[in-house]
Parts: sequence; C-alpha cells; structure tokens
Amino acid sequence: MTGPLSALRAPLIHDGAEWHRDAAVVMQGGTIRAVASPSDIPAGTAVQDLGGGMLVPGYVDLQVNGGDGLMLNDAPEPKTLRRMAQAHARLGATSILPTLITDTPEVTAAAVAAVCAAVAESVPGIIGLHLEGPHLDPRRKGAHDPALIRPMQRQDLDALLAAAHALPVLMVTLAPEAADHGQIAALTRAGAVVSLGHTDADFATCRAAFDAGARCVTHLFNAMRQLGNREPGVVGAALADGRVSAGLIADGIHVHPAAMGAGLRAKAGPGDVFLVSDAMAVAGTDLDGFTLNGRRIGRRDGRLTLADGTLAGADLDLTTALRVLCRDVGLPLGHALRMATAVPARVAGRGGHIGALVPGARADLVHLVDAADGAGPVLAGVWRGGAPVRRD
Repeated sequence: MTGPLSALRAPLIHDGAEWHRDAAVVMQGGTIRAVASPSDIPAGTAVQDLGGGMLVPGYVDLQVNGGDGLMLNDAPEPKTLRRMAQAHARLGATSILPTLITDTPEVTAAAVAAVCAAVAESVPGIIGLHLEGPHLDPRRKGAHDPALIRPMQRQDLDALLAAAHALPVLMVTLAPEAADHGQIAALTRAGAVVSLGHTDADFATCRAAFDAGARCVTHLFNAMRQLGNREPGVVGAALADGRVSAGLIADGIHVHPAAMGAGLRAKAGPGDVFLVSDAMAVAGTDLDGFTLNGRRIGRRDGRLTLADGTLAGADLDLTTALRVLCRDVGLPLGHALRMATAVPARVAGRGGHIGALVPGARADLVHLVDAADGAGPVLAGVWRGGAPVRRD
C-alpha cells in the first residue's frame, strides 16, 4: 500500500464480524490498513471525525436487476452497468452483481460481454454477473416471461461455462427441474455459484442438487415450494443444509417478518442467510414504473407489480432492509449487518476483499446514524475505494 494515510473516526465501527468502540478506519491507496484506536492512528494521518453514528462495510448486493431508470435486460452495455453501480453506491451498495432476468440467448451473451468489458475497464462496484434464468420452472415463474423459460441444453451449458471462466464472479439461478446433476456439477467445477430458484422441486431433488454442487438458494421463500410437515420443499432443504446459503428480500412484503425470523433461527450453518435488494430500474429514482420484456411494472406503496398483482422485483435498498430486520424481526444490528456485508461477500468468493473492514480489503464504507424516530439506521455517507460517493 502506498500513498498518504487517511482515517475516518466514529463512536462505533462494525468490521463485518464484530464491534469496535471509539475507533478509526485507517486507509491508504483505497485500501483498508487497520481499524485502530485513536491513540494508535499513525502520525501524519488525515483524520475525519464523523462525530456520531457508526461506520460499517459497504454493502454487497448479489441481486441487482437495475437502477437509475435502467434495466440490464434492456441495455446490456458497460454504460448501463456504470450507471447501475453508481446508483446503488449512493444507496450504500458498493459492490453489486448486476442481474439479468430470463431473456434470449442473444441478450444473455450481450450481458456477459458487457460485464467482462466493465471489469476490464475497472468500473467501480461491478464484481461479476448474476444470471437469474432462463433455466427455471415455469410453474414458479414470478415476473419472468414464460415464453423465454427453457431447460438447459448443451449449447446453454457451453455458454455458461465460458462465462464462468471469463468473469470474476458468476452466479447462476436455475431450477433443478431444468438442469441435470451433471450440468450443475460442471458449472460448480468451473467456479460458478449455482443457486436454486424459481423452482417447484421437492426436498429430495434439492438435496441432490446440493450434492451436485449447488450452494445457494435465490430469494428464500419466494417463487419456490414452501415448507410443509411431510414435504419440506425448497425452503426446508435450504434451512436444513449447512452447506447452503440463501438470499432474502427483507422488505416485509415479499416475506412476513415472522417467517423471516423463523427462517433465520432455523438456518443450519455454516451456510447463512444474506440480504439482497432484488432492485429494479426505479432504484435511486422517483419513477412510478418501468417495462420488462414489454410488460409494464408499476410502483406503488413500496411494491413493484405486474398488472395482475404479481410482485416484480423489490422497491428496496439494503439500509431499509436492515431497518426491517431490526425493527420488525427483532434481529440485533450486528447480525443484520453481517447479512448485508460479510456473508454475501463470502458467498461470492470475495470474503476479505469486500464486505469487511480488515487489512487489505477495499476501503468501501457506509456511515449510518440512528433515525430520529428510533426506527433503525439511516444512511448518512458512503465511501468507495476510500473516496466519498456523491449522493445528490
């Protein structure tokens, strides 16, 4: 690490694992050098005292479909990714997996090429790509276009394997009904994070997919077979298997707070539950809707829905998700923060590089303060690579 030293001081710091009181994050060259007590800050360091609140790692969001008025599906280009990343950085998510919802092979190939180009250009915040579909179960399609859903064929697998080798992180959401064990195993060997989602699979089918290498479940509880007393379904399989982690849309709309709490208490480790926004084009804007695959999606009262009322992504940022977990689920803030930072970083294979305030990690930080109404944390500032992110 080279360059001048700088530091941010706050009454509380959460490093992604534990709390530090009256400490400072020391940075150099866009990288974390240390979390230090004030007396241990090196001489000559430029210190900014935030005065109040807490410093936490920048959020890591592994399911981001759009932002700043754009959907990746509609414009799979590097400039779209740059705008999405900036929109979500303003909301605290300093590392994102842009997510392509089920689309044609041509659009999928364009998205892979766009993310490869963005990574080559070092677009800040883009860590890889999440392909959500098209190899799903149409019975659990959610807002995905059923005309584009299809089983995985040899040419699809070949394209995914090439993408896994080309991208730093590739997450693939699929239904085990639409991809066989050999395909799941091949993707896992290539380094892809295989996640089960939009699936009506039973418990045994999910366990077989986990045995083949799947290690994640996409938006737990949503678009999947639920937990039953005789058939535990996808939810039961995800909660019972310690090898598996699961994303959660914690807006209080997609999943009832009581169900979230029960799931979090039941989850077997070391796999864990992490937060995702499932954000769409409206993120970071005041738009009242957008289109996806030619269909209008409206925004109203915190919901994004198709004309028939089907939920279509979420009108959510991860600071809001933290408030829901703390206020409505009763989760300790430290646990909720890990779900937005260290856990998704580990799922993406980037633990220790992002989502943590540890030596050698990228200097991505979020400043949170308590809401005036006591409803939980409010975003007050963001730094990415040690530089402040403009939020106006």
